Amino acid sequence: MIHSLMQRVFTTVLALGLFGAASHVAAQNATPAAAAPVAAPESVGGVKSANIFSVAPDANTDPKYADQTNGERSKVQPGNNAPMWRQVGAGVTGYSSLPLSQAPEAGNLIQPFVQYPGSRLTNAGEAWRQVRNQWIIPYGGALLLIVVGAIALFYWRKGTMALHGQETGRQIERFTPFERSAHWSNAIAFCALAISGVVMAFGKFFLLPIIGTSLFGWLTFVLKNVHNFAGPLFAVSLVIVLITFVRDNLPSADDIQWLLHGGGLFSGKEVPSHRFNAGEKVVFWGGVFFLGGIVVASGFVLDKLIPGLIYERSTMQMAHMIHGVATVLMMAMFIGHIYMGTIGMQGAYKAMREGYVDETWAKEHHQLWYDDIQAGKIPAQRTAPASAGVSSASAASVQA
Repeated sequence: MIHSLMQRVFTTVLALGLFGAASHVAAQNATPAAAAPVAAPESVGGVKSANIFSVAPDANTDPKYADQTNGERSKVQPGNNAPMWRQVGAGVTGYSSLPLSQAPEAGNLIQPFVQYPGSRLTNAGEAWRQVRNQWIIPYGGALLLIVVGAIALFYWRKGTMALHGQETGRQIERFTPFERSAHWSNAIAFCALAISGVVMAFGKFFLLPIIGTSLFGWLTFVLKNVHNFAGPLFAVSLVIVLITFVRDNLPSADDIQWLLHGGGLFSGKEVPSHRFNAGEKVVFWGGVFFLGGIVVASGFVLDKLIPGLIYERSTMQMAHMIHGVATVLMMAMFIGHIYMGTIGMQGAYKAMREGYVDETWAKEHHQLWYDDIQAGKIPAQRTAPASAGVSSASAASVQA
């Protein structure tokens, strides 16, 4: 019985093999005219199927070819999506299910054409790139190098401005502890922002070739976070500095003479000034108030800290350009201020570190301020010594 069953299976398999071979031979011997056309696959889900290789070579002869929509183009040239990409390049916004308040440009791939100052008429992303790479980076970097070079040349020729007279040993309080705290908080935040900003903007030109891509990428990532966290500290300390020093930085008629004579930097003869001379007032109003305000406002936009503002790409691009220009100008101005406050003038750094200057220093560099102190208009000691009460008690006990 088993033998009979195996014989039947073998016979069936052999018959199927012979039938397949005969069909293959018949298909090879058939003429092309006899071959049945291959039907296109049926449409699925309402979408009409088409062979992407069936491109009409003369479709562009249609007078309305350039005005076709993407759907019309697909009927004559399947796979040709030129109308869609033409709309994308023109800045046409497509459909997006995201809310407009949260993603106002979700359906827009390429921004419309604009012409930022210094750029060609092109899409906004490319225009921003041109302004940054062709203006802010090269000219901003050149400005900083020129300022540093000019100060180095001045220091080489003039050296530190030393006192002409002998110190008396009598001290005048120039800055209170609160004033020094406000200044140093602002100065430290500024240095953190300046160093991180310089590395992020110009580092690929002078650091990347030295330390390589891996270390440079890690360094810029760290400095970017330092920049973002130091920004709010700089903003708060900037407001405190403005409120603290605004009274003594108000312009006066004596500032005109100081400016006309260049502060005596080149003549070697000091021009009388009040507590702050005209040069320091220019730094205060131009660098701290004007440029500092622009830097903080544009930085808040870049950090997305302003509530209610719709952060479109164009908004961020304009904020970045304004931020870059203002920071470069502010750094160029503050480089001179840092120089005069450290190695440029004897006793200047000590005044901000300890708060006191000698009478000779006050008379030579700020004679009008010194005259007001001698006349009793301004107290020489504005901060009460911490040990004043203890000293008085000790003196009373000795007298008793």
